[in-house]
Amino acid sequence: MKREFAPERLNVPAFAAAAATLEAADLVPNYLRLTAELAVPAPDAVVDWKATGQERPGADGKAVPWLHLDAEATVPLVCQRCLSPVETPLTVDRWFRFVADEATAEAEDEESEEDLLVVSRDFDLHALIEDELLMDIPVTPVHDVCPTPVQLSSSDDDFKAAEEAKPNPFAVLGALRSRKPEDGSEEGR
Repeated sequence: MKREFAPERLNVPAFAAAAATLEAADLVPNYLRLTAELAVPAPDAVVDWKATGQERPGADGKAVPWLHLDAEATVPLVCQRCLSPVETPLTVDRWFRFVADEATAEAEDEESEEDLLVVSRDFDLHALIEDELLMDIPVTPVHDVCPTPVQLSSSDDDFKAAEEAKPNPFAVLGALRSRKPEDGSEEGR
């Protein structure tokens, strides 16, 4: 009999021991923190994901649970040039090794190339998927070519005309300094 696993409460040791696989296509709005990052609502956007469990021998020879996560989604983020929505692909392809507790994870984190997580019998796989997608969001999402012309200057023609119409303050001071008083005295110098 094949064992069923639930991504909301994943028994990681059993999932890895069974070399099981879970996959789904979830709507992006089911991931609230990811949805909060979007430029516009994306009710039909989908997160395609697949998680595979595996046991590998550890340093002491005992089986260690591992999980491979593949996830992808294309979401509308804010283009940092034109400030309009830009469809941005997010992709996750990562292995995770599970350790007994936080202290072990902290101690081994610096030396390990893979990501370490604490083993659990009720692990939230959806939270991991969302965390990884959030970390894949680019710092500055931009269009290759923005759909609207981007104004690359800080002022427009009206602003420039108004600035040119103002007298130069130094010219005004120079004129005051060079002007002689009407009575012929040297007070202005």
